[in-house]
Amino acid sequence: MAGAASPELSDAGVFNLVPMVFERLEAGEAPRVFGDDYPTPDGTCVRDYIHVQDIASAHLAAARRLDEAPKGTALTLNIGRGEGSSVREMVDRILKITGNEDVAPEVTARRAGDPARVVASADRIREELGWTARHGLDEMIDSAWQGWRHRRA
Repeated sequence: MAGAASPELSDAGVFNLVPMVFERLEAGEAPRVFGDDYPTPDGTCVRDYIHVQDIASAHLAAARRLDEAPKGTALTLNIGRGEGSSVREMVDRILKITGNEDVAPEVTARRAGDPARVVASADRIREELGWTARHGLDEMIDSAWQGWRHRRA
């Protein structure tokens, strides 16, 4: 998950990749990449990053469906873009969007328990609700960056 609906609504927590990179850049440090020896195309973990606005719209679509359904109806769906992006790809995009293209990430040891690949299957949510994610990686990063800078201003 990444991005912000507006700068004022951005998440100030540093628990995910995007804000972790922002925090390191703000401190004048190279962003960390935890492991580059995974069985993935570039050796870094692959994740299905999704914009917070897409998560919200998926929940609204599900709530509307359940509101129209008979009482007691259950609906279990994955929310995701259905696309994997590597940590290296995300860090490179973050560096470009923030104007820090000259910074080289620091590769450190893997974190315990990190799987090589986690990508949502978004087929069922598309079939059931006609829902698909609308925001791309650059939009996620840019909106998160605007929120990060807003919170630091």
